[in-house]
Amino acid sequence: MNYLPVLQLAAPETIVTLTVLVVLGADLTVLRGKSLAARFNVGALLSVLGCASAACLAFHRHVDANLFNGILVVNPAVDFIKVAILALTVFTILISTGGKFTDHVGEYLAIILLATIGLMFLVSAEDLLMIFIALELASLSLYILTAFNKHNAQSAEAALKYFLFGGMSAAFLLFGFSLLYGLSGSTNLGEIAKAIAGKGLDPLLLVAIVTTVIGFGFKVAAVPFHLWAPDAYEGAPTPSAAFIGAGSKVASFYIVAKIFTLGFAGAEGSAVWHGYVAGWTPTIAVVAALSMVLGNLTAIVQSSVKRLLAYSAIAHAGYMLLGVLGNNPPSASALMFYVITYAVTVIGAFGVVTVVEEATGGDAIANFKGLSRRAPGLALCLMVFLLSLGGIPPLAGFIGKFFLFSAVVSVGGNLGLLWLVILAIAMSAVSFYYYLRVLKAAYVEDAAADAPAIKVPALTLLALALLAALVILLGCAPGLLTRYL
Repeated sequence: MNYLPVLQLAAPETIVTLTVLVVLGADLTVLRGKSLAARFNVGALLSVLGCASAACLAFHRHVDANLFNGILVVNPAVDFIKVAILALTVFTILISTGGKFTDHVGEYLAIILLATIGLMFLVSAEDLLMIFIALELASLSLYILTAFNKHNAQSAEAALKYFLFGGMSAAFLLFGFSLLYGLSGSTNLGEIAKAIAGKGLDPLLLVAIVTTVIGFGFKVAAVPFHLWAPDAYEGAPTPSAAFIGAGSKVASFYIVAKIFTLGFAGAEGSAVWHGYVAGWTPTIAVVAALSMVLGNLTAIVQSSVKRLLAYSAIAHAGYMLLGVLGNNPPSASALMFYVITYAVTVIGAFGVVTVVEEATGGDAIANFKGLSRRAPGLALCLMVFLLSLGGIPPLAGFIGKFFLFSAVVSVGGNLGLLWLVILAIAMSAVSFYYYLRVLKAAYVEDAAADAPAIKVPALTLLALALLAALVILLGCAPGLLTRYL
């Protein structure tokens, strides 16, 4: 068999794989004995070049192919999501360069790149087996990234919890996939939809829907499957937490939307007000509502900024699930705009936390006191990121929520999902309180009299400035992104 067509279609993933080998080889040979900063800078440069090359190839090729009945699906939409994942990987690597949490620089960068490869294959798949394999490649890499700070017992504990919950979710997901295969005789999403269409809600199909929601609910940290997230975000090295909250979110929600809208087509049911019909939409509606309420209310009482961002991520997962519920092209486009802009914003927020944590030794809200005077540029970036997460115009977070809520509100006819949109808007208003708590510490409260100025590493400052500019630009000119969605 000729495997050249496979390598051509998987060229971006192949480039990133070669980058892994180059980064490991360079760190173990020419960089051995160099300072930690030099190893991180050179390794980051090699990683960024590899990711940029893969992103350029994916962005400029115009291919529409389906290999091995859904094992590898390539089209412009998939390639654009890959470009977004690669861009998030680049920013994650840049904010990692000032870290001192590990001496194993080559291995750390290689694991980030391996996670990226898993996420890229994940968004290319329309076959249950390939989806599961790619998801596990990404998940195993993320477990390792969570435990990468060997000097911190909390990091190991967080990774163990993440691993145990992840293993449980994989079991649920695999069980649901096995039922779908039993019902349809196929692992291809399109063929599964054809097999279950018009047969009503078979009890086995109902179990498959519930177990699939449970499996992916763990992956996206939706309530009540969120218990790993706060500990993982807090215990992991901050750049690792940023990648968990950003890159994995983009790929996970893309594949969740694909599985439910394509694979479960014909078993939607209805979640509209006073029009409930059993199916996957009411199941997701309940999970979305619980995520928005619990995520926002629990974030209010957090004193750690990383845990606050973890509960914020849970709430945002609830908002994103509204895009899945929309089950139409406008809501799918709005969902991806929201997920990408959220990922850009949250990487920036974690980048600021990385610098503050390195400078002050902690990530509590109290550690941010006087940040506007100790590092004005850093405080300005923090304000942009947090106000965007809260949904303040004209930032990208506001536009994302506007697109998403307006696309979903009239789904089902007669404003059927208005009840969920009203709940989402109310919870967004609640979120202002805890974001403003952090900004109050940064801009209103004073640091200790002897607190020195905070020095921001050059690459980290560059990444944060670019991310903040991107958040403002996508808020003022969303067409730069929506035209590709």
